[in-house]
Amino acid sequence: MKKVVVCGCFDLLHPGHLFFFKEAKKHGDWLTVLVARDAHSVREHGLVFDELTRKQMVSELKIVDEAVLGDSEDKIEGVLKLKPDVIVLGYDQKFDVVALEKAIKEKGLMTKVVRLDKAFHPDEYKSRIIKQKLKELV
Repeated sequence: MKKVVVCGCFDLLHPGHLFFFKEAKKHGDWLTVLVARDAHSVREHGLVFDELTRKQMVSELKIVDEAVLGDSEDKIEGVLKLKPDVIVLGYDQKFDVVALEKAIKEKGLMTKVVRLDKAFHPDEYKSRIIKQKLKELV
């Protein structure tokens, strides 16, 4: 069984996230979604939902085989603990790929890193844009 891991905040689930999960699943048989911890996400994104709620929402999606919380200290370590065959990054994810690939080698893993180059209507379905639209409605 080929294990795929994606990671992110997934605060306000939208069609762009569903597209991301669907594209990631094409790279394997089992999709694990690692949900970022509140401590990382508040700093970078601001949050509507806490980490347990975000994990629960993601885990309810049919395409997702497993949802887990990330490591509270080290983003990369949280991903590598899962020993994935493939790590799929979104087209716009700010992830240090060089550090990730170095850590993969150091752990003796054969994990492949794939960055998706397409998105589903990124001018419309992007969490930052959706949060801005919500602010304008209030």
